[in-house]
Amino acid sequence: MMLAEIPVSHTDPINSKILSISEDQIQGFQRDPLQQISRLSEVPLAIVIERIQAMLRAGVIRRVRQTMMATDLAPGALVAWQVPTEKLDSAFEYLWSQDLFSGHIVVRSTDQENAGSAYKLWTTLKVPQGYSMDRHCEFLMTQTGATHYRLMPAKGIFALGVGHVRRKLMEPGAKTEERAKMHTVQVATLSDLEWQILIPLKREFEPEEICENLWEARAAEAGVDLETFYQVAEGLNARKVVGRFSTFLEHVKPANSGERVTKFNALFHWAVPAGREQEAGFEVGRFHILTHCYWREGGPDFNHVNIMAVAHGTDKELVRAHKAAIDDHLVKCGIPVSYTNVFWGGRSEIKPSEIAPSVYQTWCRSKGIDPESMKA
Repeated sequence: MMLAEIPVSHTDPINSKILSISEDQIQGFQRDPLQQISRLSEVPLAIVIERIQAMLRAGVIRRVRQTMMATDLAPGALVAWQVPTEKLDSAFEYLWSQDLFSGHIVVRSTDQENAGSAYKLWTTLKVPQGYSMDRHCEFLMTQTGATHYRLMPAKGIFALGVGHVRRKLMEPGAKTEERAKMHTVQVATLSDLEWQILIPLKREFEPEEICENLWEARAAEAGVDLETFYQVAEGLNARKVVGRFSTFLEHVKPANSGERVTKFNALFHWAVPAGREQEAGFEVGRFHILTHCYWREGGPDFNHVNIMAVAHGTDKELVRAHKAAIDDHLVKCGIPVSYTNVFWGGRSEIKPSEIAPSVYQTWCRSKGIDPESMKA
């Protein structure tokens, strides 16, 4: 089939079957992730490869990569920034184009003004082990004109998985039978060989790299034989620092056809009593609609919020209905909520945060910074 004839819409029936698996169902490191997608989607491997290549070239899929539990490989946090309105766009552009360590970059707003509404710009941040998030943010303030920031590192993770296609027709209130589990964030120390293999392992794939024997070229890039590559990757997987193999849909911007995967992204906030954060996270994290659910401490500017979650959808009222179902569930569980809010996402860009110490040192020097001055 000619490239122009290959369907690339995420709503195409075959593409939808593939994406329902490939977005977030291939957990951990797999020696043959494409074969796993083929098996679980019941689509022949050759067609899986052809369709993923075509969707990636068309921009329907924005990246294909082996994800890492980056919170376990580098200190990280959600960062809320106060930026003067006239500098908001330029600050956004700087963090998107110049800071390799800021990942999700989102302008957010609330339905009603409150103390947290002053924080319009939100990012995720990772800095490699041994370096200071505060010093990094202080440097970014000098470059962006931000006047204040709030670091909110994750204490626990209750849900993490994208799966936009799988969630499109989900009913409000859909949840697992069992409570969510909490992944406790603990930064792991890696050997030189593990870093040597992790860097090519996590690098996103170009369309022509989507092929059978997916990891052969990555092993060669790492300078090791394929079996060594597999064994080290499986060792990292056993240490729970490997996430999932994933095809990430372009869900922020419309495709060339004008079709959207999602239109609204919402950051939900709940403040529950101190000491009940895990219990609340176990319950909130059960809801299938959530792509992320964390225990983070928002502090007084955010009315001491401690549970945060993200949901996406094409209908704003439906997103509200999903949150209402979670709110109702917390009431039924007897978990008091002293404050709740929704921060709606507007302009946004997403890129993987770099986590390698060697990359950080090079970046510092490119900005005229002595890397030693950025150490924790």
